[in-house]
Amino acid sequence: MAEPTVALSNSPPKSEPGTNRRSVKRAALYARVSTADQHPETQFYDLREMAKQRGYEIVHEYSDVISGAKSKRPGLDQLMADARRRRFDIVLVAAFDRVARSVRHFLEVLDELNHLGIEFVSFRENIDTGGPLGRAIVVIVGAIAELERNLIIERVKAGMRRAKLEGRKIGRAPLDIDRAAVVQDRRSGLSLREVALRHGISRASVCRLVKEAGTATHVLSATKLAA
Repeated sequence: MAEPTVALSNSPPKSEPGTNRRSVKRAALYARVSTADQHPETQFYDLREMAKQRGYEIVHEYSDVISGAKSKRPGLDQLMADARRRRFDIVLVAAFDRVARSVRHFLEVLDELNHLGIEFVSFRENIDTGGPLGRAIVVIVGAIAELERNLIIERVKAGMRRAKLEGRKIGRAPLDIDRAAVVQDRRSGLSLREVALRHGISRASVCRLVKEAGTATHVLSATKLAA
């Protein structure tokens, strides 16, 4: 898992002479992507444009590279910690599903931000919790999003059950290779890369086959001793 990107600014926002610096809202941006081949910069671009159009001053940026279902989110955790320190006035995100792993977690985040007096704005849903209507819509949309996700999961499970009943195999096909030769090549001193290239498989598969062979040998030896 990649380390979160956190850009912190402990100094108060600068202002022009003769102006009220607190009149400009301090904004924190949060972005999350699921895999390392994606990049949060895509989300940050839209959020920066939104902040610019609304006249917000960006003082913090946070990001996570992690699945939406995972509970541990260093970037979001740091954002919430800084929220408690009142380091910004508003949080901008690309979409609801970028924030939390469930409706309950999402509402917990919103509830804490609300108690801290920090607004929440979603770019995709165009929702601003600065008013009561925005807060109500957030709850409704969040519930619908979780329902949609649960329905997708249930459809996938139903499809797998049907496939099993019809006798179809689920998952990857077994490796069509000479497993004994893979193990022998590895034990003869060839590197993982050399064995993998020779047999056209990944290095992880080589390690797994060698480990399985070692476990099988151990079990067989134990059985002979017991006999």
